[in-house]
Amino acid sequence: MELQLALDLVNIPEAIEVVKEVEEHIDIVEIGTPVVINEGLKAVSDLKKAFPNLKILADLKIMDAAGYEVMKASEAGADIVTILAVAEDMSIKGAVEEAKKQGKKVLVDMIAVKDIKTRAKELDEFGVDYICVHTGYDLQAVGKNSFEDLKAIKSVVKNAKTAVAGGIKLDTLHEVVEVQPDLIIVGGGITAQDDKKAAAAAMQKMIKG
Repeated sequence: MELQLALDLVNIPEAIEVVKEVEEHIDIVEIGTPVVINEGLKAVSDLKKAFPNLKILADLKIMDAAGYEVMKASEAGADIVTILAVAEDMSIKGAVEEAKKQGKKVLVDMIAVKDIKTRAKELDEFGVDYICVHTGYDLQAVGKNSFEDLKAIKSVVKNAKTAVAGGIKLDTLHEVVEVQPDLIIVGGGITAQDDKKAAAAAMQKMIKG
């Protein structure tokens, strides 16, 4: 299992400061959608330059023009690019094709998907690298999480790796670890803590066992 740090509400200098604190305890840095909207793909290239040993995920949440957008994110230094599971099949196939060409990976975000198992099976057949169950901010606010959805996709996926995101904190991490996803994505569970390094270290210890 790997630990991904999601950076959503920061600018580039703040992002670099946060990652400096926790870099020895994480595997992947996610440049969240709000950061990409505010800063552009420069955020991806700046973080990749600052932390060449960490993988960088560009959370573009692609919905269309997928091949082109994967290409641009790859050029900026992203190792993994996200596309929405609710995008057209052709878009997802285009993202996979371009990522393979660039030697990169595609993570499909299952946010807003109603039939989790059916879509996960289809995505797996398209050759995506990761399928991520994701409880967005708006659903987290009413107490939802993705742990049952994670079990559902784990039961049907044969090739893709599984990932989980949305409201994961140190006190709920054990529930996630029990389901054994390949990638655990944490935002505020680290970034909102007074001692970010200690929070990341405790999570890494639990994840790596």
